[in-house]
Amino acid sequence: QLVESGGGAVQAGGSLKISCAMSGFTLSDGCMAWFRQAPTKGREGVARIDSDGTTTYLDSVKARFTISQDNVKNILYLEMSSLTPEDTGIYTCSARGKSYCTSTRGEFWGRSFGVWGQGTQVTVSS
Repeated sequence: QLVESGGGAVQAGGSLKISCAMSGFTLSDGCMAWFRQAPTKGREGVARIDSDGTTTYLDSVKARFTISQDNVKNILYLEMSSLTPEDTGIYTCSARGKSYCTSTRGEFWGRSFGVWGQGTQVTVSS
């Protein structure tokens, strides 16, 4: 089970840190990623982290977003800075197993695969 929290409203240029609490899964079991979906856009992968710590980012968020994990608390984080209105959307965390993760380094997956949380809303106003 994955449960996101920490979303909210922030002004452009601001920062926000969202969390994904994991139960029944640890990052050592595979890989995890953050996805987002804006009202008028399709879902897109934002950041991925693999069990060896390798990270992958959507080009538009590189140098602004950081994906990380707390192994003790079993929580996945996404720290977002220099936010713009284009970052607005529902942010959802997802997990995949090791067999997929080791064969698809740096790739994101479709909604039909893996385990997903319910999402948390991030709204950036100009």
